[in-house]
Amino acid sequence: MRAAIPFPEISSEAFSFTVFGYELALRWYALSYIVGIIIGWWLVAQTVKRAHLWANDTAPMSVKQVEDLATWVILGVILGGRLGFVLFYQPAYYLANPSEILMVWQGGMSFHGGLIGVIIACVAFSKRNGIPWLSVADVLCMVTPVGLLLGRLANFTNAELWGRPTEVPWGVIFPGAAAQDCAGVVAGLCARHPSQLYEAFLEGLLLFAVLVYLGHRRGALKKVGAITGLFFIGYGLGRFLVEFVRQPDAQFISPGNPLGLAWHINGYGLTMGQILCIPMIIFGAYMLARAQRRARTAVAE
Repeated sequence: MRAAIPFPEISSEAFSFTVFGYELALRWYALSYIVGIIIGWWLVAQTVKRAHLWANDTAPMSVKQVEDLATWVILGVILGGRLGFVLFYQPAYYLANPSEILMVWQGGMSFHGGLIGVIIACVAFSKRNGIPWLSVADVLCMVTPVGLLLGRLANFTNAELWGRPTEVPWGVIFPGAAAQDCAGVVAGLCARHPSQLYEAFLEGLLLFAVLVYLGHRRGALKKVGAITGLFFIGYGLGRFLVEFVRQPDAQFISPGNPLGLAWHINGYGLTMGQILCIPMIIFGAYMLARAQRRARTAVAE
C-alpha cells in the first residue's frame, strides 16, 4: 500500500443522551436530512420572495405554501427513498422479508427512489394548490444539492458507501472488515477512494453553486423547466462518473462479475447507479431543450 489517509476518529452519532434509562442518539445521517430540509425550506422561501426572478415577475407560490410544500417533500423523500432501495437494489430480499420494508432505521435509502418520491409529491401538491408544478420543480431542484452535499458528508462520517480500492495518495483507510476486504491486498491496510466526498463536491457544492448562480443571476428561473433540466443533467453526469470508482452494492458482485456491474457483456457494462442515471440525463436534456424553445417562442410573440 502506498501513502494513504487514515480515517478520522468521528463517531456516527452527532450526540446522544439518556432519558428514563433509554439512550437516545441523533446520527449524522438523520441530522443531514433535518438540516438539509431546513436550509432548503429557507432558500426556497427567500427565492419566492423575489418576484423579479420568475417568469412575468410573479412567484409561483407564497411563503406559506412553501411551508406546506416542505411536509410533502419530507414524505416523498422518506417513502420514495426507501421503496426505491427495496425495488432497485434488494427486491429479492424484501420480497422474502416484507415486514422489513418500512424499517428505515436499519438503513437503506435510494437517491433515485427519493427523487421519484419528491416528483410525485411536487406534482400532487401543485395540482392540489393550483400551482404550475414545473416552477415548483425548478426551485426544489435548485436547492436539492444542499441536501445531497450534507448527505454525502454524513455517508463519509459513517464510513459507508466508500469507493473501490486505490493507490492514489488521497485514498482513505476506512475501518471495518468489509472496507478492508480488498482483492489483491494480502498485507497491510487497504485504501479506498473517498467517493462520498467526490459526490459531495460534484452533486452537492458544485451543482448548487451553478444552479443558484443561473437562477439568481442569469434569469434561468424565468425559463420554466430549465433549472429542472440542468439539475437532472448535472446530477446524472456527476453520479455516472463517480460510479467508476464507487464500490458497487454487494448483491451485484460475484466471482464472474468482480466489478459489481448490474448489466455487462464480457466484463464491460454499467453499474445500477449508472443505469439509473442515463434516463435522468436524457430527461434533463429534453427539459432544458423544451425550456429554451418555449423561451424563444415567448420572445418572438
